[in-house]
Amino acid sequence: MSHSISKIWIHVIFSTKDREPLIKESFESELHQHIFNNFVNENNCYVKIINGIQDHLHILFLLNPNHSIKDVIHNIKGESSHWVNQNNFLKNKFAWQIGYGAFSVSESNVENVEKYIRNQKEHHRTTSYVKEYETFLLKYKLQ
Repeated sequence: MSHSISKIWIHVIFSTKDREPLIKESFESELHQHIFNNFVNENNCYVKIINGIQDHLHILFLLNPNHSIKDVIHNIKGESSHWVNQNNFLKNKFAWQIGYGAFSVSESNVENVEKYIRNQKEHHRTTSYVKEYETFLLKYKLQ
């Protein structure tokens, strides 16, 4: 084989600073679209879905083999928080929490993860972000 190929699905989760409910309905879809565009245009990553609630986001994307997860997420978080603040969507400053969770997704499970992300608002009627994140840590055997 003369060329390298890869297909690595990543499910990333990150929250607003101090898990404050900063993502308002009034600009939520614009934020999702802005992040989507940044993934595609700046990071050359295909995005399957972006969704979340007021205090965190889930994104399912294909990692471009020329970029590290760390660099992609750092770029996305920094650029999107700057964009929110430049557009004065909030009276207070918008910021993301330091850190993130990134989990590999097998091709056979992409559809299930997409469905899970699509149903975030329903899911969080009964499950807190902290409980959700703890579940991911247990599932992926992380401390």
